[in-house]
Amino acid sequence: MFSRKANKPITPFHYLYYFFPVLIFTFIGFFDSIYQAISHYRNFSDMGYQSFCAISKALNCDTVSQSQYSIFFDVPVPVWGILGYGFFLVLLAFAWPKQAEKKRVWTLLLIISLAFSVYSVALAFISSYYIHSYCIMCIISYAVNLALLFYTWIVRKRFACEPFFTAIKLDIQYLLTVPRTTIPITASFAATALVMIFFFPPYWHMNPPELSKLTPTGITEDGHPWIGSEKPELEIIEFSDYRCFQCKKMHYFLRRLIEAHPDKIRIIHRNFPMDHIINPLVIEPFHNGAAKLSVLAIFAMEQKKFWEMNDYLFNISRNTEVLNIKKIAKDNGFDYETMHYAIQNQRFWNILWEDIKEGIKVHELTGTPGFIINGKVYLGQIPADVLQSYL
Repeated sequence: MFSRKANKPITPFHYLYYFFPVLIFTFIGFFDSIYQAISHYRNFSDMGYQSFCAISKALNCDTVSQSQYSIFFDVPVPVWGILGYGFFLVLLAFAWPKQAEKKRVWTLLLIISLAFSVYSVALAFISSYYIHSYCIMCIISYAVNLALLFYTWIVRKRFACEPFFTAIKLDIQYLLTVPRTTIPITASFAATALVMIFFFPPYWHMNPPELSKLTPTGITEDGHPWIGSEKPELEIIEFSDYRCFQCKKMHYFLRRLIEAHPDKIRIIHRNFPMDHIINPLVIEPFHNGAAKLSVLAIFAMEQKKFWEMNDYLFNISRNTEVLNIKKIAKDNGFDYETMHYAIQNQRFWNILWEDIKEGIKVHELTGTPGFIINGKVYLGQIPADVLQSYL
């Protein structure tokens, strides 16, 4: 009896029990990618945007979106996801007709889902060892890709598809039986991919307006750099960190406001690096190197090149953990030895500490960016109504 049961052929579930889960998972991945693409765009374009999954340092979709690893071949990773899942859905449609015999295109789908899964593992590795933060929506896409891999594999197994390479050949022959459909579709997806690589708008390259020689700049009586109106209607004191993405985004936003209203607004810059080596609010390593970048900014202020250096430091700050002092000096027209000495100059560190101390004790700052307007503190962003009342 045991032998008969052991030799009894396995009767698979009806084909629909396999097809529809694959369809559902693909749609989940497709819409998940759409959400991630929108979130990625808003991270770089919306001054006040914060995704729902920006929960902590370790679990933060925005941190992942803001990293350099969110771009692949000059196109955001979630946009590639939309294209990939879209192609998967189209190919899946060819597995539905009776002519497919419950076997056709599943081997091709298995190859694609395997590629999706390998890419997911690579992204998970990057999140763990380079970004040091995870994205909930990305984790959902990883799970979707593994589910697709499992289901496409199980369909091949349950419905007795041919040996792997034979099945690939038969899948392609099956698709070519309807060339008026498959060739235009395949060509369209390939053309879309090429167009994206060469023409996708690089909205993530945030750049400040060009620093005009006509824009007034100076140093306040207590020694802090300012830019904008000499007699402003609105004065904004910003406490900023060069490794803080929101700081960069808000600073560039304010710079554009100054360009639009040169006679009304003035920004006064203060340093508030969230770096554990100097900021008592930060216990564990965070924004490593931000304090040294602030010291370089203070050095540049004394050389009357603060705003040029300020723009430069915001642009390089998130691309590397290691400071290349020689390159920074060369790019900004400073002597390397002089700049190297400035990093070790205790006087500059004392100036930086005074900024941090005032930010904590006087303004009760708990993070960056922080803005002081008429004695009132705004963290993260400035409410639109506060600006509108002056503009």
